[in-house]
Amino acid sequence: MFGKKKPEVKKVKKPALVIIREYVESFGVALIMALIIKCSVVEAYKIPSGSMEDTLLVGDFLLANKFIYGAKVPLLPVHLPALREPKPGDIVIFKYPQNQKVNYIKRCVATEGQVVEIRNKVLYVDGKRYPDPTYAKYTDSNSRTPDRDPRDNFGPYKVPPGHLFMMGDNRDNSADSRYWGPLPRNLVLGEAMIIHWSWAPDSNAPVISGVDPLSIPKNIGYNILHFPQRVRWNRILEIIR
Repeated sequence: MFGKKKPEVKKVKKPALVIIREYVESFGVALIMALIIKCSVVEAYKIPSGSMEDTLLVGDFLLANKFIYGAKVPLLPVHLPALREPKPGDIVIFKYPQNQKVNYIKRCVATEGQVVEIRNKVLYVDGKRYPDPTYAKYTDSNSRTPDRDPRDNFGPYKVPPGHLFMMGDNRDNSADSRYWGPLPRNLVLGEAMIIHWSWAPDSNAPVISGVDPLSIPKNIGYNILHFPQRVRWNRILEIIR
């Protein structure tokens, strides 16, 4: 009278092993995609030293574009074609030439074939004064002689083929190409893009120690209590230039 009753659709219960396998496969795909993005497109880095002050501060967490300079293909000794080469003014993350397990970040000031010279702290590239970055700084008014230290008087030096000349924006406190030489192009990892988090150091924060089991909860509690003061809110999502 009121139409035929629709047959009930019974749900087929999947065996536990099938469900586990599906979860593992989904997790595996997500992990592979995350690794591909990390190795090829974007990666996060933390600023550990003051060599780039005041452009970048200790405790800044930034994202780097690895794709622009030709990202490495995961698990293979191959790089994708670069969209462009590093140029003067770029802030570059790279493997430290003297210890490639360590990542450094500096500003590129000259590329292959260009001539770098520093005279009494003033940087010249190809004979023209190189403008200081907006937040560059000098902390020592004295100029050192080149026989003592290449910091303030250096060159002229022609950057060899396949290399870059790197300097920190904190010009008086940076271990850079003035000391360890030009950077091989193949050690470049990516270009700094944006600060996604910034956490100010605090010398009063309890130090985590393996000897003191309570050091971890002490540290966590201290950071929670001082969270609003330690976060540099004005730096979050700041474009790096």
